[in-house]
Amino acid sequence: MHPIRTLKTAVAAALLATVAAPAIAQDAITLKVHHFLPPVSNAHVKMIEPWCAKIARESGNRLKCQIYPSMQLGGSPPQLFDQVKDGVADIVWTLPGYQAGRFLATEVFELPFMVASAEKASKALWDYAAKNAREEYKGVKPLIFHVIPGTELHTTKQQIKVMADFKGMKLRAPNRMATKLVAALGATPVPMPVPQVPEALAKGVIDGTVLPWEVIPSLKIQEIAKFHTETPAGTPFIATSAFLFAMNPAKYESLPADLKKVIDANSGAETSAWAGKIWDETTGPARQTAVDRKNSFHSVPAAEVANWQKAAEVVNADWIKEVAAKGMDGQKLIGEAKALMK
Repeated sequence: MHPIRTLKTAVAAALLATVAAPAIAQDAITLKVHHFLPPVSNAHVKMIEPWCAKIARESGNRLKCQIYPSMQLGGSPPQLFDQVKDGVADIVWTLPGYQAGRFLATEVFELPFMVASAEKASKALWDYAAKNAREEYKGVKPLIFHVIPGTELHTTKQQIKVMADFKGMKLRAPNRMATKLVAALGATPVPMPVPQVPEALAKGVIDGTVLPWEVIPSLKIQEIAKFHTETPAGTPFIATSAFLFAMNPAKYESLPADLKKVIDANSGAETSAWAGKIWDETTGPARQTAVDRKNSFHSVPAAEVANWQKAAEVVNADWIKEVAAKGMDGQKLIGEAKALMK
């Protein structure tokens, strides 16, 4: 080829690339993802980052996430739901139960001794919410519902072995149902978001906390609470919490059709089951951090668990009465949730 023509071709190609580059950049959409745990947490490392990597890959890098952990966009954990509703964030991972009484239908999964498998319960929660909790999530677009493996008891000064040991203790509870359970067992419940727990334990504001193992290492709670009380493996958890990964509807609607399909393909019942499985699989390694510190463990015998379950019956009964006042059949909702988990 003639040198001058070669030069012209190269210049034309360079100009084309210069013109095309902004168009490609403009085509990439960055989603602001907000949550309340540190970047070392399982939620961040094992769920949110992989989910974001997957939508980036499947969209040809046209969908990207900017993740803001530890409430870096401001506000407090209970405000996350309204932040995504109002467009402060494009996507949030949050605990609906931080807003007591706002998500009554969802609370069925947080009733005492209700859930035995996070994977099964998470898939069930998606199907259940689609039918029974649409009004509660009006204004946001749910992407994933999931629960966490059962919460255990972690205390600083005394091992809880029998119901009498709860008396006089101040225990942090993550949601309304856990708060009622702690009271029914004889302790004083202290509701607070999980980021506040380490300091509250260290300063003696609380004597212990109701928490799943998976979050313990990221908050270094195993270094403060050296006594751990667990229910037998394979039995329903003492308590659990329902979580939501949700998107701002206007942001979703602003996406081109092909990018909406990417979001849709990474939402729903199967994706919820995937999230629940992540939490099931984190229990062992997280628990090991307390074993390595030679902390004290107690597995509650089945007969004693039965005593706790009996005491917890009042929590279910009160919840059924409360939702009846809102026009819901609580007993039917419990039955539906249990059937879906099977």
